Amino acid sequence: MTIPAELRYTSDHEWVAVDGDVATIGITDFAQAALGDVVFVSLPEVGDTITAGDAVGEIESTKSVSDLVAPVSGEVTEVNAAAVEATDLLNSDPFGEGWLVRVRFAELPGDLLDAAAYQELIGE
Repeated sequence: MTIPAELRYTSDHEWVAVDGDVATIGITDFAQAALGDVVFVSLPEVGDTITAGDAVGEIESTKSVSDLVAPVSGEVTEVNAAAVEATDLLNSDPFGEGWLVRVRFAELPGDLLDAAAYQELIGE
């Protein structure tokens, strides 16, 4: 299971990459493996304001439907249209081309996990 050390994680199995005041958000390798083949993705729109802890989208797989839970609060600045169109990117490259949204935030929540804590959470 891949767990990049430079990212932050949530207990809902999203990852967060921080670049200045912008967070890129996606689902973890653990999440995509648990979901199975992703067949549909619903994401917020550019300009939407999202709140950490709220469901802001859905990821549907052949096994189930899961909420995408916002790990940060802020304004959506970009949505990965490629991942919406080619949902298999979430399975094949969850930390790269399968990213989901970018959000401009004012403050990072204190409950984001580092790689070691996330690894412990998933029992790896």
